[in-house]
Amino acid sequence: MKLRALWGVDSAVKVDEKLYNCVTSKYGKPKFWGRYLTRKEGVNDGLSKEELLFLHIRGIRIIPIYNDFSSAVGYRSGQVAARNAIFHASRLKFPKDTVVFANIENFFEVNDSWISAWVDVFFESGYLPGFYHDPLKGDFNKAYCAAVKNNARVKKYSILWSAEPREEASNEIDAPLFQPKKPSCVANVLGWQYGREAQGCPIETNLILFKLYQLLW
Repeated sequence: MKLRALWGVDSAVKVDEKLYNCVTSKYGKPKFWGRYLTRKEGVNDGLSKEELLFLHIRGIRIIPIYNDFSSAVGYRSGQVAARNAIFHASRLKFPKDTVVFANIENFFEVNDSWISAWVDVFFESGYLPGFYHDPLKGDFNKAYCAAVKNNARVKKYSILWSAEPREEASNEIDAPLFQPKKPSCVANVLGWQYGREAQGCPIETNLILFKLYQLLW
């Protein structure tokens, strides 16, 4: 069965008129745009209220991403990261029932305690816990499946955004079918970053299911 997938992009740099025009002229208008909640020196710009307004006026929803951490190990560390992510989502006025993604790169150390903490803190917050992850490379698959086994909330509430497989960046018409790789256990994979290093614009291209689109702002 072909799943209904929506096309959009994410970027490390802020969205302004120049980048928006680049994307729309070369790839088309995205239905959503992934952006980081805070600035990380040498890595990405942080989302601002002005940028939020710029995107919303154009009918584009935002995927909020939190990446102000360099490993994902330990329950206490996961609690701190989750509370910081929730603080910044709230500061930017994201409504409750919006999913916020922890950006877990495939070179990070990851364990099940950190994943459980992220979900537990989000469960009490009114926001929804998400994980941008690589299910094939690195520690995420093992850690996530251990968390699923040990914490019922992880299995029930986690929303996953997969970075695999990697294909060419494209416009909506040329996008692949929604077939992301998934962890080896039960996982609610609703997003797929399929296209890296887009030609001409500093973006990645993505597909998400409508169920995830409804959880964006």
